[in-house]
Amino acid sequence: VPGDGNTQEDKLYYYEGTVWYKRNFDFDQQEGGRVFVYFEAVNYEARVYLNGEYLGTHVGGYTPFQFEVTGLVKEKDNYLVVKVDNKRKREAVPTVNTDWWNYGGITRSVHLVQVPEQHIRDYSIRLSKDRKSIEGWVSLSDEQAGTKVSVEIPELKKTLDLETDTQGMASFHFNAEPELWEPANPKLYQVLLRSGKDRIEDRIGFRTIETRGTEILLNGKSIFLKGISIHEEAPFKTGRVTSVEECRTLLKWARELGCNFVRLAHYPHSDSMIREAERMGFVVWSEIPVYWTILYDNPETYENAENQLEEMIVRDRNRAAVILWSIANETPVSETRNSFLGGLAKKARELDDSRLITAALDTQSESGGKKMIDDPLGNLVDVIGVNNYCGWYSGSPGSCSMIKWGSEYAKPMIMSEMGAGALQGYHGTAIDRWTEEYQDEVYKKNIEMMRGIEFLRGASPWILMDFRSPRRHLKKIQKDFNRKGLLSEQGVRKKAFFTLQEYYRSLE
Repeated sequence: VPGDGNTQEDKLYYYEGTVWYKRNFDFDQQEGGRVFVYFEAVNYEARVYLNGEYLGTHVGGYTPFQFEVTGLVKEKDNYLVVKVDNKRKREAVPTVNTDWWNYGGITRSVHLVQVPEQHIRDYSIRLSKDRKSIEGWVSLSDEQAGTKVSVEIPELKKTLDLETDTQGMASFHFNAEPELWEPANPKLYQVLLRSGKDRIEDRIGFRTIETRGTEILLNGKSIFLKGISIHEEAPFKTGRVTSVEECRTLLKWARELGCNFVRLAHYPHSDSMIREAERMGFVVWSEIPVYWTILYDNPETYENAENQLEEMIVRDRNRAAVILWSIANETPVSETRNSFLGGLAKKARELDDSRLITAALDTQSESGGKKMIDDPLGNLVDVIGVNNYCGWYSGSPGSCSMIKWGSEYAKPMIMSEMGAGALQGYHGTAIDRWTEEYQDEVYKKNIEMMRGIEFLRGASPWILMDFRSPRRHLKKIQKDFNRKGLLSEQGVRKKAFFTLQEYYRSLE
């Protein structure tokens, strides 16, 4: 731990089902404090027990959760047991039908956290929309008035002494014009929060993100998002990413590609990935796994999706890098789907009104010789993502450059997916499928197409690196890998890598 059973044991390679984990430990508890066991993520359903006592269940494979164990944890001979079940279910989020490996297990780290009896429970600190002040709030575990809280940003020479209201909240707003976080200068400030015996230190960047017509504005300035999609697949060894070093490797490849933007698909990636992206100056699209044909008419499915959305936003709302919350990928249009996603968009805005809402669409109509973006989901989002695989799932590569685009919405568009499969090292002509040359031709013609889209404000082609998928069985080519990566799973660059790199350099 952290890890996934599928790549740790050969006999579990295709396994989906129950795995039991047990950990024995001693613990030196501080007197008068509270103790929590905190899981960064478990895929998919976790039932947790400490010293034979049932603590609770969590559903959802990519977001954190915790249980209080004060009074249960002992100085000696504790045993923590976790039953993990990654069986796919029709009513789950994601559902049975997906296109990435269902890595099961305790895939991210587990922590025992000690805090004082009265402690800081949550906080939000951000730049105001006019970029002339910093605002936020601190929430304490005790909902009582008059408790002292301090917020300090040493580099800005600012210390605030606050008191909580009857809900245990202390809000603040003060004039400041900090150096702004942006890809060219990912500035982070040390922020110190104190209340009683509790102390939290974070590093926070300050920036604004908004749209104006078809523009995306970072800190009031138009930005083109030069991006790439990334799965949480470990480079070189495959399996789930489990270390900061693996996050850095993937992001360094994205930087070499010329990116200032990463789409972390199709689920929330680790806290380490978000923080490394922030430190390196990438803006981030973060997504929940509302994918393809989940049960849009099932109230429990909606509750699950909304909970995963909330857990993603609560974890990352202080991360300047995250500018886009994505509520869905490639969902077929229907009334129940529209209502489902409408609820998620509303919830996201209630939880965080400082970021943009997006979703990746793959439904367009033909009108007047153009592909028209007319999915009703366009009414719900701030930025429209479009997945379009011209040259791979439809048409020849040569036909792609001729495509014209229109939209019913005066909103910015990101080409959230495009691309083609290629086995690294397999060569031929530009019309031989699965060759590097064919993939490269698809990229060249799609780039020509994208240059003609007036409302295009970014791209995140599919995908940085080949990744495992149980749907991909083509012998000698796929071998359980989706081969649309610009790099092989061993990090070897394909021809299309350099074509996209050249395109992004031309936009500088």
